[in-house]
Parts: sequence; structure tokens; C-alpha cells
Amino acid sequence: MNNKEIRELRAFCRELATGAGVILRKGFSKSKKVDYKGRIDPVTQFDHEAERFIVSRIEKTYPDHEVLAEEGSETGQRSPYRWIIDPLDGTVNFTHGFPVYCSSVAVEYDKRVVAGAVYDPERDELFSAGLGMGAHLNRHPIEVSGERKLERALLATGFAYDIGTSSRNNLGLFARMAKKAQGVRRPGSAAIDLCWLAAGRIDGFWELKLKPWDTAAATLIITEAGGKVSRLDGGRYSIYHKELLASNGKLHRAMSEVLSGENR
Repeated sequence: MNNKEIRELRAFCRELATGAGVILRKGFSKSKKVDYKGRIDPVTQFDHEAERFIVSRIEKTYPDHEVLAEEGSETGQRSPYRWIIDPLDGTVNFTHGFPVYCSSVAVEYDKRVVAGAVYDPERDELFSAGLGMGAHLNRHPIEVSGERKLERALLATGFAYDIGTSSRNNLGLFARMAKKAQGVRRPGSAAIDLCWLAAGRIDGFWELKLKPWDTAAATLIITEAGGKVSRLDGGRYSIYHKELLASNGKLHRAMSEVLSGENR
């Protein structure tokens, strides 16, 4: 794959994420029909509307490409190109009127993410990256922070929807890390957390039980911004792994030492 194709895919990711975000922003203050995929795992009509917008554009522009989307849309194709879509990350926030949510679109080629974009409609912030081309916020280059001390670091994390029923729920890790870092935040959207890490607003992030659509675009944005991603123990990460540790790189070992002892 050459740079020209990566640039084209990155531009299309930006277009799709922004278009979906416009749908979400219009729906944010409207009445929502909320269904539940699990005890506390909601989905609204705007998740579905944003996903239909993205998938329809992909089908029209790249009809032979494969699609993996959170709400189940598929093109039925098998291809070295796979689009990985989260039409609305932060649905719990969205349903409550808490203004931290986004749309995320990425594309893999031969199982490697090559382009991605995350759009935050509330702040009109478009994060994007192309493989080997750096990371951008509204087309301005971004990079991770330079913080080297865990006790001076601001971190973020999240909790899976089965927090009330699973013993492997991140609460123990949260307590341990809260004692080591300057602060730990839980905004409620993994994709936004990761993009804020890429932009230097926070210094590290970890979470358990993530899905590919949560991380595909944002982890590329982090690495292109100079950051590092791995599993909690520092091992090689794939978007199909459920556990993620991301940092500015300088804090990675210290965070991994805290997190890899007992994954609770």
C-alpha cells in the first residue's frame, strides 16, 4: 500500500466520522429510544442511524471491502480491507446528556490498521492518523506528553458493562493505580480517552474487555503521535486483544508494573 492510498483512506475516515458525529450531535438533545443489549449496555436509534450512514457510504465507495461494526452491520464481503466502526462510543454518556461521546472509523489492510479518525461532536474535534503520516487534531499535528514520573501523571481508565457481575472488573487495578498516579479519570469513552492521550492531555490509559471498534482508530492515532500501546504486561497488542495499556511511552514500564500483577 502506498502513501497516496493511505491518504485517501485517511480522508475518507475523517469524512465518515464527521458525518456520523453530525448525526449524533443533532440527536444529543432529542428524545431517545433506548434499548439494552445487556443489563447496563444501551443502544439508541442514533447509534443505528450513524452506523447506517457510515456503512452506506462504504458500500457505495468501496463495495468490495469488509465491514466490522459495533451494531452488527456487515457488507457480506471478504477482503484484505476491513472497516472497523463504532458509530457512537460513550452511549451511556449520550443517553444521559453527558457531553463526552464520539464516532470512530478505522480501516485495516492485511490485518494492520492503516488509517483512522475519531470525531468528538461536542468540541468539534477531529482526531486522525494515517500509517507513517503522524497524528492530527483538526489537521494540526499532535504528540503525546513528555511526563516521566507516574506520581505526576494524569491517567484515564474505564469499566466494562459486566462490572456488577464479574470479579474481573478493573476495580482493584483502579485502586492500585489511583495510589500511584497524580490522578485517574473515567470520562466514559475509550476512544476519546485514547485521543486525549495522543494529544498530551493525559499521560496514560488502561482498560479491560475492550472491542476492536473501541480502539482501532485511536490506537493508530496514539502510535502516530509518538505513544506506545501494549497489553497490560507489556506484550504485543492487537486490536483483537481485550486488554490495553497505552501511554506516552515514558511511563509504560511503570504503569505495566502496577497493572500486570493481578488483572482485577
